[in-house]
Order: sequence, then structure tokens, then C-alpha cells
Amino acid sequence: MIQKTDLHPRNKHRGRYDFVQLIAANPILESYVKLNAFHEASIDFANPKAVKALNQALLKQFYCISAWDIPAHYLCPPIPGRADYLHYLADLLASSNRSVAVRPKPVKVLDIGVGANAIYPIIGSREYGWHFVGADIDAKALANAQQIVDNNSGLSSAIELRLQTSALSIFNGIVRQDEVFDLTMCNPPFHASLAEAQAGTQRKWKNLSNRSSRALGKHDSKNTATALNFGGQATELYCAGGEIAFIAQMVNESQQFASQCLWFSTLVSKASNLPSVYRALKKVNALQVKTINMAQGQKKSRFVAWTFHKISRE
Repeated sequence: MIQKTDLHPRNKHRGRYDFVQLIAANPILESYVKLNAFHEASIDFANPKAVKALNQALLKQFYCISAWDIPAHYLCPPIPGRADYLHYLADLLASSNRSVAVRPKPVKVLDIGVGANAIYPIIGSREYGWHFVGADIDAKALANAQQIVDNNSGLSSAIELRLQTSALSIFNGIVRQDEVFDLTMCNPPFHASLAEAQAGTQRKWKNLSNRSSRALGKHDSKNTATALNFGGQATELYCAGGEIAFIAQMVNESQQFASQCLWFSTLVSKASNLPSVYRALKKVNALQVKTINMAQGQKKSRFVAWTFHKISRE
């Protein structure tokens, strides 16, 4: 089997999708699977229904999640890439002498912007037995995430969801007094405005549609129009000042909770934003900063992690 060697070695999605097994896990997927121009089974990744059916199959096959759905127009996360973030965080903990194998209690993780899909807590709890607090400002998203937690065995004891009531806060109002986390993680909103988010969504789905059309040997304009609305809710896509402003606020607030978390972290969508992130971290006197690069095919990504603790090493 051809391996996706750019994914983390522990990532369960390094091989090509086995659509026979995936269809067995989720029979709905079968209607979306076609032979592409290379005579290989695939789906139209510009079709939101096909992508959701694929996610449902992956979650059932690899993570024993039998009930997973998201409301219309909410983000449908690419599972291989989301899993990579968690696996690299596990490595970060292990390198800090906080190996999950020797810890007397479960690792506790705060997911900022857990969303309607709850994908990070699902994978992290299934892969590592971690406990999660998932925070979000969108009550509808949290209600859907709670349904996922309630309807899948083992999640309710590992995942707690909290509503962020202040649009100006990230950790404040979520992290409780004397509460301690091993990690925080976040996939921040990329864009600075609704118009910018809409333009970015249109570019994304146009590129996906063009690639799918070439691979499948056809073009479905109606499907593309539908897909343009499948880009996420406002709070998932944009905030005032965009990603840099969001991360700067996160960094500033992290200093207030320095004693309550070992490693803070966040995805950074563009490498060009890294200097601004580093400047913000210097201002709050973070003792150690790490940038971990990741990749999924042609897509390059990274996350930045920082700590206010002296990390012991063996």
C-alpha cells in the first residue's frame, strides 16, 4: 500500500483510502465513490455530502464513532490533518518528560474552538485516552458537539464542553480557578472579515472542484455552487484582525494562566504570520517556543507551542 509519508508515523491515515472497508463502515458512502481518471476509487472532494460521508466512515472504522454529524454549513474537518496535530502534541508531551505511558492520571487538554464536529477531542480521547475541555462561542455548535458526545460510548467521561460567553476572551471565562491543563490547542479563524472569508471559501472550493473535475473526468456546476456554501460559520472563519489578532490575544491571555498549563499551542495557517506570533511570545516572556511543521500532500501547515515552565529533560 502506498504510504503518505508526510503524515506523522502514528497517523492511521497514511495509506490510501480503502473504500471497500469504508463503505462497509458507512454504506451511504457507496453512492459517492467513483473511478477517477486513474481508474482508482475516489470521491468528489468538492461535494460536501461526499466529504461528510467519508468522514463518518473514517470515524467509525478507525475511532469507533458510530454517530457523527454536523449541521449544514459548518466546517467538515479533514481527519488526517487533524490527527497529525494531536500526534505531534503527544510527541511534545513525551519530550517534556510527561509521557502518557507513565502519567498517574489522564492528560488534560483544552480545545479552543471545538466546533460542531468535536474532531480533536474525539481523536485525542480515542488515540491517547486524553481528557478534553472543548470551548466555543457558538451555542449551536456546542449543542451538536454535545450530541456527538452523548451518542458515542466512552466520550461523555472524556469530553466536557463549555460555552465562551465573551467575544473578547479566549481562556478567560473558560479556565477555572486552580484547574490545570497539560496542553491547549486551537485552530484559529483565518480571516479578518466576512468578505475575506467568503473570497477564501470560493477559492478553496473552486480549486477542489477543478481538481475533482480533472480526476473524475467531469464537472458538476450545480455541485460546485452547493459546495461554496460549505465553508463554515462566521466564528469558524473570521474575527476582527484575523488570525494574527486572535493568536495575539491568545498569547496575551496565556500569560495570565501560565501556572495552569504546561504547553499552550495553536495552528498558524501561514508561515508569513510566524514573525508576528514570535514577537507576541517574546513580549510575554515565554520560556520556550517550538514550531512544529506538518504536511498533508501539497498542503503545508504548522503549529506553535509555548510554555512558561522550565522543562526538565532526561
